[in-house]
Amino acid sequence: MSMRTANKSAQQSDDVLSQTEYRDRLDDLPPSAKLVAKVLEIDAPLSQGELATETLLPDRTVRYALNRLEDEEIVGARYSFRDARKQVYYLNTSHT
Repeated sequence: MSMRTANKSAQQSDDVLSQTEYRDRLDDLPPSAKLVAKVLEIDAPLSQGELATETLLPDRTVRYALNRLEDEEIVGARYSFRDARKQVYYLNTSHT
């Protein structure tokens, strides 16, 4: 394993939240952010549009929820393998 790979693996494990940290950070967020997080618990990764469809929330509300979740480091994003123009979101928790 190269040093770069080892550093990347260590960083990824540091980014994963424990169940308690996840609940504590989620506690004070708005209901829309909690709903988005719950959907991501069940079916991740999803794009912003897919989250809007699944949650029945407007795109703008989903974007706000994702911003709040990203600020709390609950959610991570990466580019989609199916469509590199889109980002998909996933939870940074140990239970997913």
